[in-house]
Amino acid sequence: MESIPLEVLQQNKKYLELLSQSFPNVTTAVEEVVNLKAILNLPKGTEHFLTDIHGEAEAFNHVMQNASGAIRRKVSEELSSTVSTEDLEELTTLIYYPREKLKLIKAEKKANRANWYELTIYRLVRVARATASKYTRSKVRKLLPKNFAYIMEELLQEDEHRFNKKDYYSEIIKSLVEYGRADLFIIELSAVIKKCTIDHLHIIGDIYDRGPYPHKVMDTLMAQNSLDIQWGNHDILWMGAAAGCRACVATAIRIALRYSNINAIEDGYGISLLPLVSFAQHLYKDDPCTRFMPKVNEKHPFDVDAELLAKMHKAISIIQFKLEENLINDHPSYNMEHRKILRTLNPAAGTIEIEGKTYPLNDRSFPTIDPANQTRLTEEEHYLIDTLTAAFTTSEKLKQHVRFLYAKGSMYCRYNDNLLFHACLLLNEDGSFKETEIDGKRYYGKNLMDKYDQMAREAYFSGENAEFLWFLWCNQDSTLFGKKKMTTFERYFIDDKETHKEPSSPYYKLMEQDDGTLAAQILKEFGLSGNAHIVNGHTPVKVAKGESPIKAGGKLLVIDGGFSKAYQTTTGIAGYTLTYNSYGMTLISHHPFESVEKVLREGFDIQSTKEVIETLVERKRVSDTDTGKELKDKIRNLEMLITAYNKGFLKQHD
Repeated sequence: MESIPLEVLQQNKKYLELLSQSFPNVTTAVEEVVNLKAILNLPKGTEHFLTDIHGEAEAFNHVMQNASGAIRRKVSEELSSTVSTEDLEELTTLIYYPREKLKLIKAEKKANRANWYELTIYRLVRVARATASKYTRSKVRKLLPKNFAYIMEELLQEDEHRFNKKDYYSEIIKSLVEYGRADLFIIELSAVIKKCTIDHLHIIGDIYDRGPYPHKVMDTLMAQNSLDIQWGNHDILWMGAAAGCRACVATAIRIALRYSNINAIEDGYGISLLPLVSFAQHLYKDDPCTRFMPKVNEKHPFDVDAELLAKMHKAISIIQFKLEENLINDHPSYNMEHRKILRTLNPAAGTIEIEGKTYPLNDRSFPTIDPANQTRLTEEEHYLIDTLTAAFTTSEKLKQHVRFLYAKGSMYCRYNDNLLFHACLLLNEDGSFKETEIDGKRYYGKNLMDKYDQMAREAYFSGENAEFLWFLWCNQDSTLFGKKKMTTFERYFIDDKETHKEPSSPYYKLMEQDDGTLAAQILKEFGLSGNAHIVNGHTPVKVAKGESPIKAGGKLLVIDGGFSKAYQTTTGIAGYTLTYNSYGMTLISHHPFESVEKVLREGFDIQSTKEVIETLVERKRVSDTDTGKELKDKIRNLEMLITAYNKGFLKQHD
């Protein structure tokens, strides 16, 4: 331990006095230093990175249950030499879905049920011990359920082959079966195995929209022990709706109707769409709304007829377009004059002008648009959107989820020498950082991301300027959007596909062509070394067309592989998981998930393909991580406290 001068102790006296309340003497301080130094030498925990879940709760949940295939591998490593393939499959599925699998097993196994329980618990303990082996007893203890904490700790820390405790070990398992606690013990121990397998989870944006159950995904995330979230533009849209931005509310509803997934709104968040039903039935009763027929959802058939959904879809879309154009008028600093197109709409002629060119419309039915003032909402539209906005802002479940997004989320994250953000950075065509003016000051790169983060929080918690969250959803200068415009109106009403194009920000082309130089410049901007990686989502990687998720000389990893079923025909896969453990980084691509039922009855698992991104020469330990840096700071402070005690600068207490 280095000698610490008295002047340093004097400068830190107040802090040392506070620290001494937790460590009142040399013995307690030394004990903690010994503990922390030991932890620094443990292998780093496994990080899992996922992105663009888009409400696909079943597939996401299964990836979480099988830890991207890690649990299956761990079961095989520990037991394959002594256990049959059939029993390994049963045990693996039992860990994934213990409650459901136990019901099936109990229905099938009539005889020797007690023997099955004892053998199964013994095998689960072996797997649990292996997954927990890289952690301290203290950390594992925190993961154990209260009901079985003592029993599990005994089983996990003891060797069942040790002669003196062999009978003790066996009797614990027999007693669990004898007193009818085996089922609950298996359920709880399976949860511990999964918690130990995923040490930290990164969600790199877009939990919401398209898929049916974003609320269930959020519930799963809230149950995780350790995670962070980088907001995506679809998340920020719902955050804006919860903050009371009417344009965000209309857009969230429109997307739900487009993908025939209104159950997230009605069942998940308790928001009634009946006012929209009544409005649409009345205003669009004679309009077939053909262009607004929802995309068929095979697993979740329509609760109402498709024609009614189409009318609702068109009604809320027109309201959205009006609200957006009014927002552009009210916020000239958004620089979106080129998107003020509704004012050129001519229903009688069936035309609209966009960026100086006139296009024919494929639909001329606009019963709520006044040709003299196309962006003015009717009284009925005002009442409807105000009613729906009030429902969004008062939904307790949505409040809970959005506050969790703010608590765990951010525009970007630096974690263990990796830079995570959902979409892009603002760059000029030459690769330099693009500057953006906000309230008379200019921002770029990291400072711009920090400013956007602060403004996004202020927009929700202050109750003012919720419209800024809409800016982040679709503005060309939003780092969450990454395109020059959002052509929603054109896709609905204009057949000319040239108008549908949404040119990407320079970031994407530049990073596609980059040899690693630009990536290194970006990493440096965020205070990271050239050995770090950038991890993005947002843009689906078209694997079926030969596109690679590894870009910029291996420094950029784009891991949107198509969790959303809407993109799977384009990507050719059904999502990526990036894992980073003590041995290196691995990219895992997943094939489509069929159903939990198939997993339970047939042992069917998501088929996954591994690709090693980086193998470390030396195994990474806790000392090499961000947590390690924090622990080293604690050790330095404790050593300063020990010196203060030894020099008589502070009094010791029993």
